[in-house]
Amino acid sequence: MRKIVVNFFRIVIATIFIVSGFVKAVDVVGFSFKLEEYFSPTVFNISFLEQLSLPIAVLVVGLELVLGLMLLLKIKLKQTLWLLIALCVFFAFLTFYSAFYNKVTDCGCFGDAIKFTPWQSFTKDIVLLAGLVLLWIFYKKDFKLKENPKKLQLIAILLGSIIFGFIIIHGIVSEPIIDFRDYKIGTNLKLEKQKIAKNPAEYKSYYTLKNKSTGEEKQVSQDDFVEKEEYWREGTPWEIQENKNHTELVKEGYKSEIVKFNIEDAAGNNYTQEIIDAPLAILVFSYAPEKADKSLVLAIENKLVKQKNALVMGVSPNPNLFQKIKGSMMDATAIKTIARSNPFVLVLKNGVIVDKMPGKEFLKND
Repeated sequence: MRKIVVNFFRIVIATIFIVSGFVKAVDVVGFSFKLEEYFSPTVFNISFLEQLSLPIAVLVVGLELVLGLMLLLKIKLKQTLWLLIALCVFFAFLTFYSAFYNKVTDCGCFGDAIKFTPWQSFTKDIVLLAGLVLLWIFYKKDFKLKENPKKLQLIAILLGSIIFGFIIIHGIVSEPIIDFRDYKIGTNLKLEKQKIAKNPAEYKSYYTLKNKSTGEEKQVSQDDFVEKEEYWREGTPWEIQENKNHTELVKEGYKSEIVKFNIEDAAGNNYTQEIIDAPLAILVFSYAPEKADKSLVLAIENKLVKQKNALVMGVSPNPNLFQKIKGSMMDATAIKTIARSNPFVLVLKNGVIVDKMPGKEFLKND
């Protein structure tokens, strides 16, 4: 009975690692964007690793998948468990840092398929870590036994590695095989915007006030601050401590990344509604204009200027990237939720996403 329970326990933990690795492998570029956030100056400030975020993402995802498969098949249990424990400690550190300091609000542990808050992610990592330690204790007596993987086990690992490799490469050079994002083909941006407007998230701001006379500090809501004249009238001893203010979510509202779909030009003219109302709109996105291949962007523009009966627009943090089509602006982080390559083309019909692809792929299409 004990053996059955332990094996069931092992299969469950292995499956969690495989599923977690799979959803990240499907969109490994998206996972690399999360790692970029961790390596950025506002979090760990390891700038040289920002350039290596994609290779690191591939390595981490590959380890998660292969080690999960090895645990499932009971191959090299000692080494497998050690490496999985190390991987779990790595994830637990990232998620705890995110939760405690509120730096990266979504760790991307299950990609865009399942969204966890930082504290939920950290709890998941601690539970997995505890499970791996228990497996280590249960299987410790077997570590001394000579272990020779069976031929079928080795074939399964090889076949699994090939499949995982194909999924990862496809997501890098093209689009994810399975799209878990809010911007998947078939999404109606117009309807999504309406759902967001009908059920918006509600937040409440809190100020930390310090009394200059007594040194007392207190937290008050924005409403209380406005209502109580003693906090803001002329000559008041209370001062707002800017670095200690925070905002709390009061009502969840309808959750969708499309809330960030907001396109305007440098003069502040907003084109969002015009774009989603257009019978046909073709948008060229670049989340990092300084890294975009200028000749590739120009070739895309040359193809698009011939496009008739379509609203054509370039979208980037720097609208000056585009020379032959109208340039507009959008936050780089928001663009990354849409585009997994730089540049990237999105096609809308009456606000519905009908096609999307990397810039190079767009040029190959007739």
